[in-house]
Amino acid sequence: MVDLPRNPFKEALKQGKVQLGLWACIPDSFVAEMLADTGYDWILLDTEHSPTDLRIIASQLQAAEGGAAHMVVRPAANDPVLIKLFLDIGAQSLLLPMVNTAEEARAAVAATRYPPEGIRGVAGVTRASRYGKVANYAERAAEAICVLVQAETVEAINNVEEIAAVEGVDGVFIGPADLAASMGFPGQPAHPEVVAVIEKATAKIAAVGKPAGILTFRGDIVRSVAARGARFIAVGADISLLQASAEKLLTEFADLKT
Repeated sequence: MVDLPRNPFKEALKQGKVQLGLWACIPDSFVAEMLADTGYDWILLDTEHSPTDLRIIASQLQAAEGGAAHMVVRPAANDPVLIKLFLDIGAQSLLLPMVNTAEEARAAVAATRYPPEGIRGVAGVTRASRYGKVANYAERAAEAICVLVQAETVEAINNVEEIAAVEGVDGVFIGPADLAASMGFPGQPAHPEVVAVIEKATAKIAAVGKPAGILTFRGDIVRSVAARGARFIAVGADISLLQASAEKLLTEFADLKT
């Protein structure tokens, strides 16, 4: 038998340490493996806005296992079936989109817990339990599972303190893009009114005693929310970094094309 694998990301959040991350939208195990050793604390493997699937995520988790970064998986929805599948293939930390109420947050937590505490379906031999070798996995699984919920609408922001207070919620992530659209500023996640709401919501989450999270490419916003209690902050995305680097490189040789 083997011990339950630790979740260093969850432990760091409990200790109040800032965890810097990257968004991974390229559905490829080699990319996940490479990003895992770039020095970031966590990498978000996205299935909500990425052409990926369960088998690809499984291969990414396997490829990144030897790296220093912790893999966080975002299912396409706050759905108990999707949650069950990703947990079974070994995801320890989940970022669940569009959680607008405390009731929806409680449902998210319940989907990650076995009965009688929750509704997660029981399977005896999965990658999560090291194919049945983790002693007392069913009784201890919740120790290493990190439940992060996304507040990304006006409704969610209005309920953010109640959402953060739900037992079993380990962090609340504010989604600037969807929040901006919900506020009437589509495509403007750095609009001053949006940023002001994000800053206030971050402070409210921290006041409840939970870490807040965000994805933003703006350094000033990163530092502003960090000062207000944000502790898991994604500062870039693989596709954007690749595109920006490719374009920058090309400009160095633009004179050759004239």
